[in-house]
Amino acid sequence: MSIRIGQGYDVHAFGDGDHVVLGGVRVPHDRGVLAHSDGDVVIHALCDAMLGALALGDIGTHFPPSDPRWKDADSRTFLRHCRQLAAERGWVLGNADVTVICERPKVGPHVEAICTLLAADLGVAVDTVSVKATTSEQLGFTGRGEGLAALAVCLLVRG
Repeated sequence: MSIRIGQGYDVHAFGDGDHVVLGGVRVPHDRGVLAHSDGDVVIHALCDAMLGALALGDIGTHFPPSDPRWKDADSRTFLRHCRQLAAERGWVLGNADVTVICERPKVGPHVEAICTLLAADLGVAVDTVSVKATTSEQLGFTGRGEGLAALAVCLLVRG
């Protein structure tokens, strides 16, 4: 069996706003994020994991922040693009695992909705996608409440 593994990381600082977007889900929060697109750290990290597994660069190569087309873009568009790139090369997602790192907002209540959207965009069963969260025990920029981050790994298998 042919497999490929990729990993990704994304971070965004908090800014003005009343929500953050995580895995396509609008999560109420007392802050927004500073970003060119919707600043969805879950999807950005997952896209980088997929692109890494495909050896096709990173999300900034495919959707540069300097390009006005991506201003305030829905990151689900990016994820569907990565799925298409994989499919064109004969790969499908075997599984994905994402960890969100933040003190707030609380991610747990939104995990089911996030996994459902990610699975739909990736064309896989919902039990193929794992999303979880952790804090940084009040250490570093996430611990100080300055922003949030996500780590992702994925396994691609020949379709």
